[in-house]
Amino acid sequence: MAQVSIVMGSDSDLPVMKKAAEMLEKFGISYEMTIISAHRMPDVFFDYANTAKERGIKVIIAGAGGAAHLPGMCAAIFPLPVIGIPISTKNVGGVDSLYSIVQMPSGIPVATVAIDGAANAGILAAKILAVSDPSLLEKLESYKEELKSGVMAKKDKIEKIGYEAYLESKK
Repeated sequence: MAQVSIVMGSDSDLPVMKKAAEMLEKFGISYEMTIISAHRMPDVFFDYANTAKERGIKVIIAGAGGAAHLPGMCAAIFPLPVIGIPISTKNVGGVDSLYSIVQMPSGIPVATVAIDGAANAGILAAKILAVSDPSLLEKLESYKEELKSGVMAKKDKIEKIGYEAYLESKK
Protein backbone atom coordinates (compact mmCIF):
# COMPACT_ATOMS: atom_id res chain seq x y z
CA MET A 1 0.00 0.00 0.00
CA ALA A 2 1.39 3.39 -0.99
CA GLN A 3 2.21 5.88 1.77
CA VAL A 4 2.84 8.86 -0.51
CA SER A 5 0.92 10.04 -3.53
CA ILE A 6 2.73 12.03 -6.20
CA VAL A 7 0.26 13.91 -8.38
CA MET A 8 0.76 16.31 -11.25
CA GLY A 9 -1.51 18.12 -13.65
CA SER A 10 0.28 17.21 -16.86
CA ASP A 11 2.75 14.72 -18.28
CA SER A 12 5.03 17.68 -19.00
CA ASP A 13 5.62 17.83 -15.22
CA LEU A 14 6.96 14.26 -15.15
CA PRO A 15 10.68 15.10 -15.64
CA VAL A 16 10.53 17.22 -12.47
CA MET A 17 8.18 15.00 -10.45
CA LYS A 18 10.18 11.81 -11.05
CA LYS A 19 12.87 13.28 -8.77
CA ALA A 20 10.45 13.00 -5.84
CA ALA A 21 9.82 9.36 -6.75
CA GLU A 22 13.56 8.70 -6.93
CA MET A 23 14.07 10.07 -3.40
CA LEU A 24 11.18 8.00 -2.05
CA GLU A 25 12.67 4.91 -3.67
CA LYS A 26 16.06 5.71 -2.10
CA PHE A 27 14.41 5.60 1.34
CA GLY A 28 12.25 2.55 0.57
CA ILE A 29 8.97 4.45 0.77
CA SER A 30 6.02 3.14 -1.24
CA TYR A 31 4.26 5.62 -3.48
CA GLU A 32 1.76 6.02 -6.25
CA MET A 33 2.11 8.50 -9.09
CA THR A 34 -0.66 9.88 -11.26
CA ILE A 35 -1.72 12.72 -13.52
CA ILE A 36 -4.92 14.51 -12.60
CA SER A 37 -6.03 17.91 -13.82
CA ALA A 38 -8.08 19.71 -11.18
CA HIS A 39 -9.48 21.91 -13.97
CA ARG A 40 -10.07 19.42 -16.78
CA MET A 41 -11.35 16.52 -14.71
CA PRO A 42 -12.67 17.86 -11.39
CA ASP A 43 -14.82 14.80 -10.71
CA VAL A 44 -11.77 12.50 -10.93
CA PHE A 45 -9.72 14.93 -8.84
CA PHE A 46 -12.32 15.12 -6.05
CA ASP A 47 -12.58 11.33 -5.92
CA TYR A 48 -8.77 11.04 -5.79
CA ALA A 49 -8.41 13.58 -2.95
CA ASN A 50 -11.42 12.32 -0.99
CA THR A 51 -10.22 8.70 -1.04
CA ALA A 52 -6.47 9.24 -0.52
CA LYS A 53 -6.59 8.78 3.26
CA GLU A 54 -8.61 5.55 3.07
CA ARG A 55 -6.14 4.26 0.45
CA GLY A 56 -3.39 4.62 3.10
CA ILE A 57 -1.82 7.81 1.78
CA LYS A 58 -0.09 9.78 4.54
CA VAL A 59 1.45 12.58 2.45
CA ILE A 60 0.58 14.05 -0.95
CA ILE A 61 3.26 15.62 -3.11
CA ALA A 62 1.54 17.81 -5.70
CA GLY A 63 3.28 19.60 -8.53
CA ALA A 64 1.70 22.39 -10.49
CA GLY A 65 2.56 25.20 -12.82
CA GLY A 66 0.84 28.52 -13.43
CA ALA A 67 -2.09 29.06 -11.09
CA ALA A 68 -0.99 25.97 -9.14
CA HIS A 69 -4.44 24.91 -7.97
CA LEU A 70 -3.55 21.23 -7.59
CA PRO A 71 -1.56 21.48 -4.31
CA GLY A 72 -4.02 23.90 -2.78
CA MET A 73 -7.07 21.86 -3.70
CA CYS A 74 -5.39 18.71 -2.37
CA ALA A 75 -4.77 20.52 0.92
CA ALA A 76 -8.36 21.75 1.03
CA ILE A 77 -9.67 18.17 0.85
CA PHE A 78 -6.94 15.85 2.18
CA PRO A 79 -6.59 16.06 6.00
CA LEU A 80 -2.89 15.09 6.14
CA PRO A 81 0.26 16.92 4.90
CA VAL A 82 0.51 18.22 1.34
CA ILE A 83 3.81 19.30 -0.18
CA GLY A 84 3.59 21.62 -3.16
CA ILE A 85 6.17 21.76 -5.93
CA PRO A 86 6.00 24.87 -8.10
CA ILE A 87 6.82 23.79 -11.65
CA SER A 88 8.76 26.06 -14.01
CA THR A 89 6.59 27.80 -16.56
CA LYS A 90 7.49 29.31 -19.92
CA ASN A 91 6.17 32.78 -19.22
CA VAL A 92 7.36 33.56 -15.70
CA GLY A 93 9.80 30.74 -14.91
CA GLY A 94 7.68 29.23 -12.15
CA VAL A 95 7.44 32.30 -9.93
CA ASP A 96 3.71 32.39 -10.63
CA SER A 97 3.42 28.80 -9.41
CA LEU A 98 5.50 29.54 -6.32
CA TYR A 99 3.42 32.57 -5.37
CA SER A 100 0.19 30.63 -5.87
CA ILE A 101 1.27 27.79 -3.60
CA VAL A 102 2.78 29.87 -0.79
CA GLN A 103 -0.24 32.17 -0.58
CA MET A 104 -2.72 29.61 0.68
CA PRO A 105 -5.42 31.00 2.97
CA SER A 106 -5.23 30.49 6.70
CA GLY A 107 -6.25 26.97 7.70
CA ILE A 108 -5.21 25.35 4.40
CA PRO A 109 -1.42 24.93 4.65
CA VAL A 110 0.75 23.57 1.87
CA ALA A 111 4.41 22.94 2.62
CA THR A 112 6.28 24.36 -0.35
CA VAL A 113 9.69 23.56 -1.81
CA ALA A 114 11.72 25.46 -4.41
CA ILE A 115 10.68 25.78 -8.02
CA ASP A 116 11.25 22.32 -9.56
CA GLY A 117 12.40 21.13 -6.11
CA ALA A 118 10.91 17.65 -6.32
CA ALA A 119 13.91 15.91 -4.73
CA ASN A 120 13.45 18.05 -1.62
CA ALA A 121 9.72 17.26 -1.65
CA GLY A 122 10.60 13.56 -1.54
CA ILE A 123 13.01 14.14 1.34
CA LEU A 124 10.44 16.25 3.22
CA ALA A 125 7.82 13.51 2.80
CA ALA A 126 10.36 11.02 4.20
CA LYS A 127 11.01 13.30 7.17
CA ILE A 128 7.28 13.58 7.86
CA LEU A 129 6.92 9.80 7.79
CA ALA A 130 10.08 9.33 9.91
CA VAL A 131 8.36 10.98 12.87
CA SER A 132 6.74 7.60 13.54
CA ASP A 133 9.26 5.30 11.83
CA PRO A 134 12.66 4.89 13.56
CA SER A 135 14.16 2.81 10.72
CA LEU A 136 13.28 5.52 8.20
CA LEU A 137 14.83 8.11 10.51
CA GLU A 138 18.06 6.08 10.48
CA LYS A 139 18.03 6.09 6.66
CA LEU A 140 17.60 9.87 6.67
CA GLU A 141 20.48 10.26 9.10
CA SER A 142 22.68 8.08 6.87
CA TYR A 143 21.69 10.15 3.85
CA LYS A 144 22.70 13.32 5.67
CA GLU A 145 26.11 11.76 6.36
CA GLU A 146 26.43 10.83 2.66
CA LEU A 147 25.83 14.46 1.75
CA LYS A 148 28.43 15.61 4.25
CA SER A 149 30.99 13.06 3.01
CA GLY A 150 30.49 14.23 -0.57
CA VAL A 151 31.15 17.85 0.32
CA MET A 152 34.13 16.92 2.48
CA ALA A 153 35.67 14.92 -0.39
CA LYS A 154 35.38 17.94 -2.69
CA LYS A 155 36.83 20.22 -0.02
CA ASP A 156 39.78 17.88 0.50
CA LYS A 157 40.44 17.63 -3.24
CA ILE A 158 40.38 21.43 -3.63
CA GLU A 159 42.79 21.82 -0.73
CA LYS A 160 45.09 19.19 -2.21
CA ILE A 161 45.22 20.31 -5.85
CA GLY A 162 43.98 23.93 -5.69
CA TYR A 163 40.88 25.65 -7.01
CA GLU A 164 42.08 26.10 -10.59
CA ALA A 165 43.11 22.45 -11.00
CA TYR A 166 39.87 21.34 -9.38
CA LEU A 167 37.79 23.45 -11.78
CA GLU A 168 39.82 22.12 -14.71
CA SER A 169 39.16 18.54 -13.57
CA LYS A 170 35.41 19.22 -13.64
CA LYS A 171 35.43 20.03 -17.40
